[in-house]
Amino acid sequence: MHFRSSPVALAAFFFAAASSSAIHAASLGPVFYIAMENHNWTQPASYTSTQAIKGNAAAPYINSLVTPGNANAVYTSYASNYTNVKVPSLIHPSEPNYIWGEAGTNFGVTNDNDPYGTSGNNQTTTQHLTGLLQASGIVWKSYQEDTNLVPTSGGVNTPGTNALTNTLAGPTQTTVPLKSFSGTSANYTNSYNSSHQYDYAAKHNAPVFFTDTNGGNNSTNTNPQAGHYSALQQLSADLSSGTVAPYNFISPDQFNDMHTSLSGGFTYNGTARTGDAANIAQGDNFLSQIIPAIMASNAFQNQNATIVLWNDETEGESLATASQFTGMEIVISKLAKGNAYNSTLAYDHSSDLKTMQELLAVGGASATGFLGAAATATDLADLFVNGALPRAGASSIPEPASMIVLACGGGLLMLRRR
Repeated sequence: MHFRSSPVALAAFFFAAASSSAIHAASLGPVFYIAMENHNWTQPASYTSTQAIKGNAAAPYINSLVTPGNANAVYTSYASNYTNVKVPSLIHPSEPNYIWGEAGTNFGVTNDNDPYGTSGNNQTTTQHLTGLLQASGIVWKSYQEDTNLVPTSGGVNTPGTNALTNTLAGPTQTTVPLKSFSGTSANYTNSYNSSHQYDYAAKHNAPVFFTDTNGGNNSTNTNPQAGHYSALQQLSADLSSGTVAPYNFISPDQFNDMHTSLSGGFTYNGTARTGDAANIAQGDNFLSQIIPAIMASNAFQNQNATIVLWNDETEGESLATASQFTGMEIVISKLAKGNAYNSTLAYDHSSDLKTMQELLAVGGASATGFLGAAATATDLADLFVNGALPRAGASSIPEPASMIVLACGGGLLMLRRR
């Protein structure tokens, strides 16, 4: 099955859409994909190592999104049967899940190593989502918090050697964030949690593990792929100027994605929390700010953008108990069924990948056109109104739409703009 869009096909689609209301007049627009970390949506009461998100007092905003009748749930649908990838075995830790979400397989990766360096996990295949987009001329962006900020010494940030500031790197200073780094700087204040700590993890940045989209082992501003990678701090300006890409993958840092506690805990809505409750509160605080900002943009208000909130993996399950541990999967769109519609169909990361291929009209080299396990996965169509999601094999597939993805380990938030 081939569903790649050529410039001629796109021009024909635009002409047809202008002259006929029958062709996807209300199809989905840009996608904002947000990934969260290391928490279950639901879990057995016997598992207590980490807390579940659903019903958790530390996550009031997320829970408002899935509460019928709540004002925040008007454009929300969610999945209650979204589980960890289980074939050929449970996929852990974080990095293999991000790679799976990009390619429908983890290529045998079972650790969180950076793409280059000792035992690096760089992949040379072009058969992955951002690779297909790039080959088709469809713009994509990876927004990674704390990357591409100017260090106190000026110039280009060198991970681990210079404390950061809040100044965004200019176009000639931008690099591909190949290396993880963390630290504390009095010259840096996080715009979401107000701390002076930063923590970028390459393992949460799916496109950076593929040579065609990471530009090779080149951490300087001469890397030809640098233009695809922006600091998450740049997103607000891009939303205002309308320069987000059809596909946007968003990862908060490890404090804002529920992965790691800030020093001294976190006070949220007047309640001081520590440990795992603080992790969850930090992530909820982040989402309570970034989701409304995206929803206020022209992309969401006038272009049918979709937000997808996703978790990278479930925690504490075994193959025998995997069905009892679910992950967070929430979509927010004017074309979602809305009012906290609950889809009970079985999904995993392959479902998101299949949906992205359908939305962006890009096919791989396989007989089905889908990447890896996406070929047999159930897409996310049930979360949307009928006809909103273009299906592969349909008589007409709309032109590629803009998409933004945010990663917060274990969960996914996706918005797509045409």
